[in-house]
Amino acid sequence: MTRTEALEEYVHAQRRAQREYREKIAAGQYPYLPVLDDILEKANVENQLPIGLVEVPMELLVGTKTAGRTAAFAANFMPLLGANTEFASKWVSLCQAHVEEGIRDPIRCFEYMGRFYVQEGNKRVSVLKYFQADSITANVTRVMPKYSDSPEVRLYYEFVEYYPLCGMYTLTFTQEGSFARLQKALGKAPGEKWTEDDRAEILSLYNWVKKAYFARGGASMRPTPGDVLLLLVRFYTLADLKKRSPAELTKALDAIWDDVLAIEKPVPVKLSTKPAEPGQAKLIDRILPAVIRPGAARKKIKVAFVNERTPETSTWTSQHEFGRSQLDEVFAGQVETRAYYNAVAGENADELVEQAIAEGADIVFTTSPKLVGASLRAALKHPESRILNCSVDMPYTSIRTYYTRVYEAKFISGAIAGAMSTGNRIGYVADYPNFGTPANINAFALGARMVNPRVRVDLQWTCLPGEPIRNFTAQGITVVSGRDTPTPNRPSREFGIFQIRPGGMLEDLASPFWHWGQFYENVVRSVLNGAWSKDQEGDERRAVNYWWGMNSGVMDVLFSRELPHDVRHLANILRQGIISGSIDPFACHIIARDGTLMNEGHQGFTPEQILHMDWLCDAVDGHIPEYDELTEIAKPMYRMQGIHRDRLPVEKEADL
Repeated sequence: MTRTEALEEYVHAQRRAQREYREKIAAGQYPYLPVLDDILEKANVENQLPIGLVEVPMELLVGTKTAGRTAAFAANFMPLLGANTEFASKWVSLCQAHVEEGIRDPIRCFEYMGRFYVQEGNKRVSVLKYFQADSITANVTRVMPKYSDSPEVRLYYEFVEYYPLCGMYTLTFTQEGSFARLQKALGKAPGEKWTEDDRAEILSLYNWVKKAYFARGGASMRPTPGDVLLLLVRFYTLADLKKRSPAELTKALDAIWDDVLAIEKPVPVKLSTKPAEPGQAKLIDRILPAVIRPGAARKKIKVAFVNERTPETSTWTSQHEFGRSQLDEVFAGQVETRAYYNAVAGENADELVEQAIAEGADIVFTTSPKLVGASLRAALKHPESRILNCSVDMPYTSIRTYYTRVYEAKFISGAIAGAMSTGNRIGYVADYPNFGTPANINAFALGARMVNPRVRVDLQWTCLPGEPIRNFTAQGITVVSGRDTPTPNRPSREFGIFQIRPGGMLEDLASPFWHWGQFYENVVRSVLNGAWSKDQEGDERRAVNYWWGMNSGVMDVLFSRELPHDVRHLANILRQGIISGSIDPFACHIIARDGTLMNEGHQGFTPEQILHMDWLCDAVDGHIPEYDELTEIAKPMYRMQGIHRDRLPVEKEADL
């Protein structure tokens, strides 16, 4: 390249700079490069760490360390100074060197929160950005922010922990836990370093995904190419993706585009709190019944249930099986059901869901959160099938998830327990710190305190070592909220609300009841009457989570015959109030255990706030356990549905 040609390139680069400058000014934005020194004046910094030579992606080089060269570059690193300046002459020389032999000398820069600010080598960066280079070698000093609970800082600390394993800055994510999921997708053990081949393969796949994503407008969207890569891995295996051609990767991205649009939203999951109203019938449907309309003979709907265990070995499965039998009874002649058992994620779950669809299932219910992966993969292959997974807060548009508002029943149960307790202490046994569990505990405590303002709820967990019932007995606690359903190898009455009589005898008082038959009836009826599509009407690009409660008939409280009439009367008043909407368990004065005022009592919380509640009210004695405290058998469920599942560090990777 001659110097004249290099000077022409400089003029082109200067025009880009001037255009960028004008656009920033017109938008009311700062037109020059950000200055790290200015940023750090307002930041809370822990320390600075030299990390040596790093291959820095050009897109992450965003500014300068000091203000010395501020006016020389526009915000896109293109040069603003005139072509007759010494600055331009040096830029032209670097341009020639790059074209003829390449720029090899590393720059010096500082990294802060995943972005790089140049201390030495601004013109080299400018030339390479002009020629659209992918990366540059840099001697990097990392500026560590002080740890805080902000999502940005938590994400960054997660990356810092992950960086020694992969040794690359290219991948960025917007969701916690993403680095751990990628580590597992690679088949790596926790803490295992990547090989050069691993880095090369991931980088190649990432670049193709990024290209396809940006071609669909991804450059202006909130999810990063790394987020999209992980989403693809959720539906396909990493080995499968690496075999695909660029055109096939584009088709794979097209197939899950609605899921990409879902994670684009700050709240990707839409909570459906009651069944949708029936769809508006078309004129021809009102005039001609389906039985006489040509070609419109009603087809019998086939509904499949894929269960993790059998009714004989699991009370949970037997409850869903009872719900299946209600469909057979209510929709006799219209609906045909079939159940599949012993589905194990990672082994035969995919095959059982595929078998159900191959055998004609129009609707498939998978009744365990552990089966969500098999549900997603089947939905991708069979978009015509309606697939629902029994779980909450899963941000996938290709399936729907479902559970119930248990806290409503717990509020009534708490009032019963408060009325039946002869002292000021009540026991509460919780299973896992999953979504909705803190709300259940708080609703129970608020119900109990409504009856007895002095009551304390002693919280024990089955996912921690120890025997909760023995602990309660030792403390003289006689009224307990136990497990929600009977459990094999436990006393038959040790569930729901029960009273411990002298001599250790247990007397049941009340119990939450899941009316799964009513839930399944509501879903099937929504398909028959056209309400199914209304659940996404006007908001098609969010995942739908059915979170129905007592007003839908899917959740209730069963009262024991031994319950005193006056207490039963109180419980029925609360029950009718919750069903009608005149009573909200959380529309009251609430203070958390740490003294924070959570609610002044004017109104309750939103459904999203209730589902994601991660605090306990001041009437509860106990805490929400962290992952490290859990028993080994409890950890897999926490990875799926734990309230802080996205905060698990690398060595405790979340399940795919």
